[in-house]
Amino acid sequence: MIPCSPGQEPARFDARTRQRGRQWLAQNPKPLPTPNGKRWRPHDYWSEFRNDLSDAFRQLCAYGAMYEPVGTVDHFISCDTDATQAYEWNNYRFCSQWINSSKQTADGTVLDPCAVQVDWFKVILPSLQLVVSDRVPAAQRKLAEDTLKRLHLDHDERIVRQRRRWYEQYLAFANKADGLAMLRLNAPLIADAVEAQAARAGSAP
Repeated sequence: MIPCSPGQEPARFDARTRQRGRQWLAQNPKPLPTPNGKRWRPHDYWSEFRNDLSDAFRQLCAYGAMYEPVGTVDHFISCDTDATQAYEWNNYRFCSQWINSSKQTADGTVLDPCAVQVDWFKVILPSLQLVVSDRVPAAQRKLAEDTLKRLHLDHDERIVRQRRRWYEQYLAFANKADGLAMLRLNAPLIADAVEAQAARAGSAP
């Protein structure tokens, strides 16, 4: 994860999503308990703005910190926990589908990517594993470590394969400066790792 933000909500978001959503919630209150074990879920008025959310996150998954061509709208505070947050722009995170599925209703046990600061996480070369750095405050370190495990961000083959693909593309560039610029756009944590490796070797990336 890297520092990120959903930014300012789109101009039509209030009318198209928040107000329509609030009306829907008023007409369809969450039943207690949910009948037949079926999951109650608010009506989707948010996907209309998925592309806006993607742009706000620079088309990077908020959790995986790599280019995500499709992505989903993740409700950081889940609809099950607080339905009133279902239609709030600041509660949205742009997210890869499989990571969103892993997160589910993990409220309170997953670090908010929008709270992440610079250099809290590092990719290790050549293994391409993701680790928590010593920059993470002690009070949040366990939450950060638990987040990597819960969302399979540390060394799950699904995400390591993505990192490996971006790293291999970088290595294929004859001009490594161009390759690094490509990495910076699409996989910034790997770009950081390449620069750190070059610094240790005393050479340019």
